[in-house]
Amino acid sequence: MDERIKVYDDKMTKTYKNLLEEFATIRAGRANPNVLNKIKVDYYGTPTPLQQIGNITVPEPRVLQIQPWEASMVKAIEKAILTSDIGINPSNDGRIIRLVFPELTEERRKDLVKDIKKKGEAGKVAVRNIRRDANDYLKKLGKSDVSEDEIKDLEEKVQKMTDKYIKDIDKAVEEKSKEILTV
Repeated sequence: MDERIKVYDDKMTKTYKNLLEEFATIRAGRANPNVLNKIKVDYYGTPTPLQQIGNITVPEPRVLQIQPWEASMVKAIEKAILTSDIGINPSNDGRIIRLVFPELTEERRKDLVKDIKKKGEAGKVAVRNIRRDANDYLKKLGKSDVSEDEIKDLEEKVQKMTDKYIKDIDKAVEEKSKEILTV
């Protein structure tokens, strides 16, 4: 790949990966430890990712179990979960915290699919904005000593890159939507 447009490919890749990470945090009726990725726990005054404070397991399809390395952290972890936006009340037995995920209603599934499509659209807009930046850069290059044919060739490569990422985003949206709607 041409070094002049590689930076734009890297930006599009980051946009796509970021979208996939966001999709991973959307729960689909099954318990998925990724829904806890954004939760930070107050660990002796420092906001620390939940994964670094305890062991997270999935003992049953709709149950997440969190076993803190230190028993004294149970309350702090519960507080972090309650203040997060996952909307599940934790229960504990003094050592282990359990999160029981309710079955998704049909209406909730449709809302989640709308949210997924909205995130997908935002991802496509971001990719198109990167394409615009790349084309602006190429126009500036055209004013220097780079031939018109070379600029046209680079613009075509940028367009092909854009098309590829938009297709990938559409596919990811479709797969996640199907996962959510599957009962």
